[in-house]
Amino acid sequence: MINILENDEGITVEIKVQPRASRNQIVGEQEGMLKVKLTAPPVEGEANQALVDYLASVLDTPRRNVVLVKGESSRQKIVAINGMNREAFLKKIGVE
Repeated sequence: MINILENDEGITVEIKVQPRASRNQIVGEQEGMLKVKLTAPPVEGEANQALVDYLASVLDTPRRNVVLVKGESSRQKIVAINGMNREAFLKKIGVE
């Protein structure tokens, strides 16, 4: 089960990123984290920016609502998604 914490503003999600993949995609759950593959390389914040852009696109929410909270230089990240609850998030990423 994916670790998702709800708060007044929205949710925070633990994400494991795999950079330099063949395409951007949500793979599923791994060790309590949402696993996301990204085509961007892990240099100069490119993968972080790609993660924010990709999640905003998948969740159909403005980019300003997706914030990298922790893990700028790590594959394990915590992302805050404002204005969304757990159920809506799971439905949009295809995990219910």
